Amino acid sequence: MNTRPLALTATAALCASLTLAAPATASGGGDDRVVRTGDCSGTADWKLKVKTDDDKLEVEGEVDSNKSGQQWTWKIKDNGSVVAKGSATTAGRSGSFSVARRIADQSGTDRVVFKASYAGQKCRGVINFG
Repeated sequence: MNTRPLALTATAALCASLTLAAPATASGGGDDRVVRTGDCSGTADWKLKVKTDDDKLEVEGEVDSNKSGQQWTWKIKDNGSVVAKGSATTAGRSGSFSVARRIADQSGTDRVVFKASYAGQKCRGVINFG
């Protein structure tokens, strides 16, 4: 019995599975990326993502309340300083919004905080990045 074709097939399958399981890398050539999720004080959920992008940090905050039309206020802080703020309205069937900003990559560890609030409900996510 010739086992060579079987061995080649098994090797090819193993290589394909390893390629599919390889982690994705962030844009800008770096592979630094951190994602955190959590519950808000009410029924909404939050998500915070931070990754490197061409010597800056790309920060994305998201709130999912499952209710369209809610106007939330939001803020992004880096090491205690407000770097972006505004308001956003939940939309779509998911009743969510997201904001993305590119901010300076401070020396050392960046403490990135995303806060959002609506009608007394508060969301807060924190990532120590670097």
